[in-house]
Amino acid sequence: MRVVIAGGHGKIALLLQRHLAGRGDTPVGLIRNPGQATTLRAAGATPVVCDLEHTQVTELAAHLDRADAVIFAAGAGPGSGAARKDTVDRAAAALLADAATQAGVHRYLLVSSMGVDDPPAPGTDDVWAAYLRAKRAAEDDLRGRDLAWTVLRPGRLTDDPPTGRVTLTRHAGRGAISRTDVAHVLAALLDAPGTTGATLELVDGPTPITDAIRAAATRR
Repeated sequence: MRVVIAGGHGKIALLLQRHLAGRGDTPVGLIRNPGQATTLRAAGATPVVCDLEHTQVTELAAHLDRADAVIFAAGAGPGSGAARKDTVDRAAAALLADAATQAGVHRYLLVSSMGVDDPPAPGTDDVWAAYLRAKRAAEDDLRGRDLAWTVLRPGRLTDDPPTGRVTLTRHAGRGAISRTDVAHVLAALLDAPGTTGATLELVDGPTPITDAIRAAATRR
């Protein structure tokens, strides 16, 4: 399976690329900075330099040629302002969906965030509020498209060792999850067409990943 990952140098993306390559898939990582290419190659991925804030849909669609799926794991990142939360976390996700449609790539996984269902509480930091609004807007945009989409909302991310056991459901409750477990869940979702149209929250839990995804697909 050829999988194109937007935000290819992110922590989850690098873990995912290594995992996909290890199981025989072909991960392709979209990156903005050419200096990150060596890191992606070390993870077993093919790096493609493409700045999602400064590209056109036709150019991006060309990078999706022969892809079986796309994953949006990009984000403006720490230190960015409210404006870039919109241009990356929302607009770039929509651009990837436009390009996937143009390239004929039907499967789309969106890495979102827990907490986007409710409006930011009064007094919330402006940048964090912009981030939540951008993630929710990206979800809403994707839901209106004719793609085989799945939205994954991880809880608080950690660098703890993976457990391989999770809670994966529409409303998981607050909790933490290791980035490696998130990567493994994303890889497993690629093989689970029964989760198309699902919005799933993900935190640590008691259920093996394979069983959790099978249960999530059954609940559809």
